[in-house]
Amino acid sequence: MTVNSNNSNRADAASDDYILQLEGISKFFGSVISLQDVTLRLRRGEVHCLLGDNGAGKSTLIKTLAGVHQPNRGRYLIEGKEVHFKSPREALDMGIATVYQDLALVPLMSVARNFFAGREPTRKWLGVFPVMDMQHAAKVSVEKLAEMGIHVRSPHQPIGTMSGGERQCLAIARAIHFGAKVLILDEPTAALGVKQSCNVLKLIHTARARGISVIFITHNVHHAYPIGDSFTLLNRGQSMGTFAKNGVSKEEVLDMMAGGTEIQGLVDELEGRAAA
Repeated sequence: MTVNSNNSNRADAASDDYILQLEGISKFFGSVISLQDVTLRLRRGEVHCLLGDNGAGKSTLIKTLAGVHQPNRGRYLIEGKEVHFKSPREALDMGIATVYQDLALVPLMSVARNFFAGREPTRKWLGVFPVMDMQHAAKVSVEKLAEMGIHVRSPHQPIGTMSGGERQCLAIARAIHFGAKVLILDEPTAALGVKQSCNVLKLIHTARARGISVIFITHNVHHAYPIGDSFTLLNRGQSMGTFAKNGVSKEEVLDMMAGGTEIQGLVDELEGRAAA
């Protein structure tokens, strides 16, 4: 990873108020333009919702933020300094944690093992051989999950026995525990029921209360609007603008998203027929 502080000092948009900035980011795959001149600025302790329909470019933007893809144009700044991540590990070391839809959890492994996957606490067995300290892992995982409002039956129960919402919450809590300054959530409520979605939204609120900045990627305005502080809309790889919550209504956000106008027109047509 390289950090360029000289370029970042020249940026008019750079501010101590922003923890993460994408300035005019473009990403190409051959002749395919996945992102074009996208700007996104995340304030400290803010929930910033990235909205767009399928094919809008959300996944490519997530992977650019996470260090999977390197942008072809534009600048990526963390706390005012330009960065060039070569791998997701470098982004994670800078406090940029991404929770993908597949959660990166192993169903047959226990809660404790999943919580510490890749960062296992160790102890010396027979005073020589390093082994995973399961007692410590179990204790810490239960305590940290409880702090986030998640209560598990046992730290040794397989992840596969938990609900989708519980797994989502565990993945988020794990990222927070290991020092995430920016939490990127990829469609965390997409496959969840109403109650489980509410639990995830509460967890996002808890993260914000702790001063963690959150980028909440979704296509569901009804989930994004109650929790979001600001909204960036993507459509076919281009930004349609960023809006503060006090400057835009839920209906306006839905209308600007791909399909919003068509859906509203269909609703009006169906309601008109029903009334007739």
